Amino acid sequence: MKDLEMTEQMTGAQSLIRSLEHVGVDTVFGIPGGAILPAYDPLYDSAKVRHILMRHEQGAGHAAEGYAYATGKPGVCMATSGPGATNLVTPLADAHMDSVPMVAITGQVAAPMIGTDAFQEADICGITMPITKHNFLVKDVRDIPRTISEAFHIASTGRPGPVLVDISKDALQAATEFVWPERMDLPGYRPVTKPHGKQVREAARMIAEAKRPVLYVGGGVLRAGASAELRVLAELTGVPVVTTLMARGVFPDSHPLCVGMPGMHGDVAAVGALQKADLVVALGARFDDRVTGRLDSFAPDAKVVHADIDPAEISKNRHADVPIVGDCREVLADLVVAVRADQEKGREGDYAAWWHQLNRLRDTYPKGYEPHDGDSLAPQAVIERLGKLVGPEATYVAGVGQHQMWAAQFVDYERPGAFVNSGGLGTMGFSVPAALGAKAGDPDRVVWSIDGDGCFQMTNQELATCAIEGIPIKVAVVNNGNLGMVRQWQTLFYEGRYSNTDLQTSPKDEKVRIPDFVRLAEAYGCVGLRCERPEDIDSTIEKAMSINDAPVVVDFTVSHDAMVWPMVGPGVSNDQIQYARDMAPNWEHED
Repeated sequence: MKDLEMTEQMTGAQSLIRSLEHVGVDTVFGIPGGAILPAYDPLYDSAKVRHILMRHEQGAGHAAEGYAYATGKPGVCMATSGPGATNLVTPLADAHMDSVPMVAITGQVAAPMIGTDAFQEADICGITMPITKHNFLVKDVRDIPRTISEAFHIASTGRPGPVLVDISKDALQAATEFVWPERMDLPGYRPVTKPHGKQVREAARMIAEAKRPVLYVGGGVLRAGASAELRVLAELTGVPVVTTLMARGVFPDSHPLCVGMPGMHGDVAAVGALQKADLVVALGARFDDRVTGRLDSFAPDAKVVHADIDPAEISKNRHADVPIVGDCREVLADLVVAVRADQEKGREGDYAAWWHQLNRLRDTYPKGYEPHDGDSLAPQAVIERLGKLVGPEATYVAGVGQHQMWAAQFVDYERPGAFVNSGGLGTMGFSVPAALGAKAGDPDRVVWSIDGDGCFQMTNQELATCAIEGIPIKVAVVNNGNLGMVRQWQTLFYEGRYSNTDLQTSPKDEKVRIPDFVRLAEAYGCVGLRCERPEDIDSTIEKAMSINDAPVVVDFTVSHDAMVWPMVGPGVSNDQIQYARDMAPNWEHED
């Protein structure tokens, strides 16, 4: 019976849906159109694959990313040719930068029409070549099952990433005999997951001999599911841990060894730890400019151990004294064994003086904010109370900008995957559709989108999808009426000349809001709430939490002038971090 099923006669479109079922796909986010339409007919009959009809292809791509964050499986999105496919470019680039497993399936014009400038034709494989892990153009119906099998394997193994499968319409319409490949043949694709023992032992030796070591933990630890191994290593050695924006939650914020988030808007203690370190152990991190500041002044006295599954990352930005290629989970597990072996031989680091220095930084420069005059809300207070009242088991999905940084700073993350955001590409409009995808993938978990008024207006049409599909996310719009981070830079670097950043969503001197987010939410079938007074923050959040049968949008109208601190200015050294405007740590005193 099984053999008969594996060789059944069908169309290419039916073969595609059968292939998706074979690889375990349960959810597809997409929009139909002419070239992909043949696939939507058998999809209509699938009892295993739920299709969620999005309102824009960009939303479909970000929803697939959110689903991948929530489940660990590749998220799947589908679009038609030409503009449908090109609307996926932003989420594909986003997934590529943040190593999110994702498979995008696009319809292409019929094979004889390719290259003729046919209606809705775009060379999506050529367009996406630099922003996907791999892509396929399928013109032969017999190649569909093999290609889908390979696409999901590539997306989810090694360094995860997006894979695009572009299928010509005539291949979808052609008759075929469904044959699922018994094995994969991918010449040249052999991700190295097991680290070399010699390098691991050398790293253990350097940890024991260092005086000021730091574990610099990036998103690769999250992708590898290695948070438990990380905790064992940290507690075994007593080495301080800093977690990047992409790694928030892989090591609990409440843990005494956690020093915080480094980077442009990181904690002073975390930035100082890296700058003053004599050994940086980078785990699944890529030394990006938002962490290093001016690269030639980053961690000037530190030797570097760099572990990453992608060999291209090692020594790309900062020379690695000890390069380790491998999956972070395996690297950490082997490192624990090597450190234990060293400790049994009496080789163990003494970091008491180092911790004395770091604790002084933590005590002297904690995160904080100034409550504003009058009745205006401090955005930091809104996000801080949200984290306290909602708790660590929820998933928080940020957009990009000031609210993203405050969400990273003022919510305490205790579990891996609790914080979802667009770190590498910095994609405004990410939050609402990614929250939708995260809720679809993990429906029993509370999902809050923390968005800015600028981000929110880019993709809020997906609230209609949430309402119709029964996906009750909650959205906190941190509404300062402006493109907040741009305005902050205009304040600091352009003498307060606010060129084209006032969005009029919460005008200072007028009562007309364009748009009114509460009425907009209601028009989309959601519950709309507004909070304008500090004393109403808790009750508004509690009311939103009590509504579980519809999406909820809360307009938190906040101060226009709040800024994100600490801050390392663009293009300067991390040594010049300011914890408030014109206020910098006295490093000589701290030494």
